[in-house]
Amino acid sequence: MSYEKVTQAQSIIVGTKQTIKALDDGIVQEVIIADDADHRIIHKVLVLAQTKGIPITKVDSMKKLGKACGIDVGAATVAITN
Repeated sequence: MSYEKVTQAQSIIVGTKQTIKALDDGIVQEVIIADDADHRIIHKVLVLAQTKGIPITKVDSMKKLGKACGIDVGAATVAITN
């Protein structure tokens, strides 16, 4: 289901650093996080999204999340933007 959200979204931002920047800019509607991502990498995204009241959806695989984004590598976080 969440992979479908990513593939159907009009605008996404892929990657942890870019997601943090988008959260700071206030343009994120929802954050998708891969469960198999290193906690140290995604921790700041989780905290920032929770602080800002942004919905967080978890998926099981970085590899599948990356594929849903149209990239050949795994993705730890994806932001669906306004």
